[in-house]
This record gives sequence, structure tokens and C-alpha cells, in this order.
Amino acid sequence: MAKMSPLILFFLLLSFIMIHYLPVVSSTKFCVAGVDSTSLQLQANINFGCSQGVDCRAIQPGGSCFNPNKLINHASYVMNAYYQSHGRTQEACKFVFGVYGIITATYPYGDCSY
Repeated sequence: MAKMSPLILFFLLLSFIMIHYLPVVSSTKFCVAGVDSTSLQLQANINFGCSQGVDCRAIQPGGSCFNPNKLINHASYVMNAYYQSHGRTQEACKFVFGVYGIITATYPYGDCSY
């Protein structure tokens, strides 16, 4: 068996410590509806997202994200689900009528996020 130099051993030990003990920085981003969105825009965004493969059962009555039963919450759920599944790009947060969602580091509409 080959001998390891003390310098290589030191770097391996240091790498192990750094990997396992440094805090992980979260890069999670969310795409949500703006508070100034109209009901028409919100509903159009829901319709678009649900027609593009987003599983919208969660915002249906009895679904895990139905409450609070507000259009902005439901639209934000769908918009974020679409955004997360389409590469988390600025373009993936652009919806019907050319309306962009808001990309944020926190999910402002309750506990129910994608």
C-alpha cells in the first residue's frame, strides 16, 4: 500500500470538514403572482399552468393547497409549480398577457408551495 503524504492527508481531512460542517446556502427561488394582478390575469395563469402539465389537484376543493381559498394563492401555487418544473428561469415566470410573476426567495402566500 502506498504511503500518503502528510500534505495530501491534511487536504483530505480539511475537505471532509468543509463539506460536512459548513452551512449550506439555499438558492431556492419562487415565482408568485403580484398583488396587483387582476382576477382575469390570475385565472388565465391558472388555466395556462394547468394545461401545461402542472398537477392542479392540490388547489381543487379538498386538495392540500385549496385553503386559503383565494385566487392569488391558487395562481401563485400554479405559477410556482410551472416555474420550478421549467428551469427556474425568468422566462418560466412569464405568463399569460405577457405578465411576469415575481421571483422571490420566500414564498409569501402561506405554507403551500411547490
